[in-house]
Amino acid sequence: MGIKSFQGAREEQKKEYHAPILVEDYMTKNLVLFSPKQSILEVMELLIKHRISGGPVCDGDGHLVGMISEADCMKQISESRYFNMPILEKNVENFMTREVETIPHDMSIFDAASRFYKGHRRRLPVMEDGKLVGQISRKDVVVAALKLASQNY
Repeated sequence: MGIKSFQGAREEQKKEYHAPILVEDYMTKNLVLFSPKQSILEVMELLIKHRISGGPVCDGDGHLVGMISEADCMKQISESRYFNMPILEKNVENFMTREVETIPHDMSIFDAASRFYKGHRRRLPVMEDGKLVGQISRKDVVVAALKLASQNY
């Protein structure tokens, strides 16, 4: 006589994924923020001091109104040479990018990588319920990819 098994039917095992794959898991939360009325010279100094290539511009109420980058500063430097004048005390609002592409905090890191690839941006502000909560850069996505390299999706 054969041996009977007293085990019941086995439940199908589901693979659960525990590694973080959302933008909010890899974004920078402690941002250097700029003001539209801030001088472009001060922005250049802060970019060098904090070793960043750009950042969000927020109004007095903390709403995102633009982005300022090294490239925007290059425009100021180039124009000052063209007009044979020293770098003027112009404000950020004269040079910032006003049409800002943003990314939601709960987007997957893979979709963010696709957005960077297609949009040719170096950094994207991260929004949650209409508020700026962080910023993610291409480098952040590369770091995420390295951390997730051994995972299956």
